[in-house]
Amino acid sequence: MKAYRNRLFVTFMILTGSVLAVLGFILGQLFPFIIENFAAKTNLEFDLVQVEEIGKQFSSIIAFLILVSFVLICLVANHLIRNLLDPIENITLTAKELTKGNYRARAYALGPVSIVELRNSINILARNLQELEKLREIEDERLKTLIENMGSALIMIDREAVVSIVNRQFLDGFELSIDEVKGYNFLTLGLPTELEKFIDHVFLTELPYRKQIEVEIQQEIQYKQVYGAPVVGDHGRWLGVVIVMHDISELIRLEQIRKDFVANVSHELRTPITSIKGFSETLLDGAFKDEKMLISFLDIIYQESNRLQMLIQDLLELSKIEQHGFSVNIAPASLQEVLIRAVELTSPRLDEKNMQFDVDIVRDVMVMGDFNRLIQIFTNLITNSITYSPENTAITLRIKSNSEFGIIEVEDQGMGIEKSEIARIFERFYRIDKARSRNSGGTGLGLAIVKHLVEAHQGKINVESTVGKGTCMKVLIPLKK
Repeated sequence: MKAYRNRLFVTFMILTGSVLAVLGFILGQLFPFIIENFAAKTNLEFDLVQVEEIGKQFSSIIAFLILVSFVLICLVANHLIRNLLDPIENITLTAKELTKGNYRARAYALGPVSIVELRNSINILARNLQELEKLREIEDERLKTLIENMGSALIMIDREAVVSIVNRQFLDGFELSIDEVKGYNFLTLGLPTELEKFIDHVFLTELPYRKQIEVEIQQEIQYKQVYGAPVVGDHGRWLGVVIVMHDISELIRLEQIRKDFVANVSHELRTPITSIKGFSETLLDGAFKDEKMLISFLDIIYQESNRLQMLIQDLLELSKIEQHGFSVNIAPASLQEVLIRAVELTSPRLDEKNMQFDVDIVRDVMVMGDFNRLIQIFTNLITNSITYSPENTAITLRIKSNSEFGIIEVEDQGMGIEKSEIARIFERFYRIDKARSRNSGGTGLGLAIVKHLVEAHQGKINVESTVGKGTCMKVLIPLKK
């Protein structure tokens, strides 16, 4: 715009100078006729020298007047051009800023009514664009917040199979980063094969599709409920597909636990009831007449009744603990006193297998817990260690602490637990050694009760085990502050 103004100014000056030059030339040519006419009217006579002298003076005056006129015309032209072109230049710069996305730009041009109207129109357009930009930013932020905070994993893939949108749940679920995903073809991300097949199916059919798939992530089997649908823009233009995944692994696991629970309870109840019924029928058929057989059968019936009673008591206890609102009576408690009481209760069982306790207690630790429930926790753990340990071995008991928890360790020299089974040992009725499933005399609910009681104390329980060497159970209970 500035260059255009300069060109316009130069052109105008050239035209003005030309006009003035022509005008000067015409006046110069007319000068002799003017002198002759003047002399004739005034009866004056001028010699050649006088005429030339007057001509020089006249030419000087004409040149001076032309110069002054030229300067004045330049000043006036510059002012007019500036008043006309500066507002247009300002409006033009504002329009360029708007095209760049700077909707805060405003025009401040002054001038004729048409210039002012043009300025006002540009400013109204800028305000409207700024409001639209704000609305778009708000909508983008809402969409981003919704996508990031939804409970399901989401990924959107454009028509070129390139990932355009992905949320945190998806990245965390597959241990990926945004830089590894966004802008890349989904087939290069290393996603599970089943998920890639699902996405391919939605791409090929361009129809909504829902399926439950099983994927392996970090050597762990997970179950996903996956929904895919095509993304259609304005005028029916196909933009790609969106995939939403919900992790249902916990639901599948709980459903399996429920099925196992029903099956195990039925089996555990059927075994003692069958024994009691069978030996009772035998006695009723006349076996009671043999005193030795009578005492033997009654002893079996008594043991099976005790086993049935223990199972029912553990089921009731577990049901009570799992109820909503269950709590323990928290108070300062000595871990050393808890351990002493648990040892007293389990010593008879220990003596039966000719085992011993190795105690490693440097100092007592005070925790916040329910004294009786803590005894129940460690009685179950010690009993479990005794049950799955060979004779003539030792159970090691330790008391430690860290900055947050008091720690009791119960370590045995038993059969150990496979790494793949450690996560399941706290399930109800889950038994590591299937061959010894019921010969141990336990109900299979002890560790499930222990886990719930530890969690009720806001504590933790960790398991370290080596097959053939033994297992160490670590229980962490919050310290007394």
